[in-house]
Amino acid sequence: MSYFDAASAAPLHPVARQALLASLDEGWADPARLYREGRRARMLLDAAREAAAEAVGCRPDELVFTPSGTRAVHAGVAGALAGRRRTGDHLIVSSVEHSSVLHAAEAHEAAGGTVTRLAVDRTAAVDPAAYAGALRPGTALACLQSANHEVGTEQPVAEVAEACRAAGVPLLVDAAQSLGWGPVPGAWSLLAASAHKWGGPSGVGLLVVRKGVRFAPAGPGDERESGRSAGFENIPAIVAAAASLRAVRADAAREAARLRELTGRVRARVSALVPDVEVVGDPERRLPGIVTFSCLYVDGETLLHELDRAGFSVSSGSSCTSSSLTPSHVLRAMGVLSEGNVRVSLPPGTAAEDVERFLEVLPGTVAEVRSRLGAPAAAAGAPGAGADRVVDALGRRCPVPVIELARVFGEVPVGGTVRVLADDEAARLDIPAWCEMRGQEYVGEEPADRGAAYVVRRVS
Repeated sequence: MSYFDAASAAPLHPVARQALLASLDEGWADPARLYREGRRARMLLDAAREAAAEAVGCRPDELVFTPSGTRAVHAGVAGALAGRRRTGDHLIVSSVEHSSVLHAAEAHEAAGGTVTRLAVDRTAAVDPAAYAGALRPGTALACLQSANHEVGTEQPVAEVAEACRAAGVPLLVDAAQSLGWGPVPGAWSLLAASAHKWGGPSGVGLLVVRKGVRFAPAGPGDERESGRSAGFENIPAIVAAAASLRAVRADAAREAARLRELTGRVRARVSALVPDVEVVGDPERRLPGIVTFSCLYVDGETLLHELDRAGFSVSSGSSCTSSSLTPSHVLRAMGVLSEGNVRVSLPPGTAAEDVERFLEVLPGTVAEVRSRLGAPAAAAGAPGAGADRVVDALGRRCPVPVIELARVFGEVPVGGTVRVLADDEAARLDIPAWCEMRGQEYVGEEPADRGAAYVVRRVS
């Protein structure tokens, strides 16, 4: 089985396993106690903090360990907002942040705060100028991920951090996806990350708050971790997290070059091997191991199951694989195709032979899934007599509305239109994406008795 979902959780690094087992016998006591066992536990905790701080590029007393990366984000956002409440209640986030950041923003808004959600381009990158323009008197905090978790695009953190510094606004960086590859550049103020993203054990996050940043921990007070993360420290897991971070960093440059070559191979050959595919994310400014693409006329859930049967563990941002029935907020913000979405995220050590086998299996798997759905085998055919057509896809989920559009499009002459009636949220994203891929005109969305009518005009 080839595991290609490291962006969700990387396999436990051998160094993490060794450190975890070794520290189980030494790090079980309360590090706040002065007796021998407590002192031994304190030494392990302090050494882990120093190692993690060195990897991050901060002072050890600026870094605390949390029970998860999500808890680190929530504590960081809430603490920074509370610490700067006299400045204002305005929070800035990008529209493609991890759900932990967006949920924190929703909670802040529900409590009466204001939130600006900045748009991104089709690669999922924010515009530093737009970020700078959103800063205003009363802005208490800005948040920006170091790299996107779904498509791998690296964000212009250094430029945004400089704009925030000039405005006197702290910037919180979610570095979960990138920290294993290197320190985050720029004059950021707060940083959050999660150990299971770099091969450490799950259940360990870290939060960094730079000296001089106003910060007021939310919730009941606690004497542990500088009052910023309540509860007894899981010292064996923390030691393993720090040890694995140091280990992956030692090999990061060599492994990054190797994985960039492999993901570059996937990006280039998927488009050549599989018809009607859109590869998404920035082609250059990206993390080494992530490549994401979307296939027209494909049920994402079925595609992932078939790839799993073929021996490949991959993930997806498609609404077809989600209980929410809505496309990934990242793909929606990018304005790209969501149906048939596949994210391949290679863990360090991935063999080139496994990637080659994936590229051999993928075309036939996509073709089989399309065949089951009755998808058109080729682009629109010769024009027919009808000037306008209506496609009723109400009650049908992705990718059926787009398949039905493609089936009738060849019967419409140049200048004619097709109205697709659909009540699946994914259609709002995927029909315009189909038009862009096909070079046709998306006229817009019209109200309907149920759902909406998506109007497409044939221009060629």
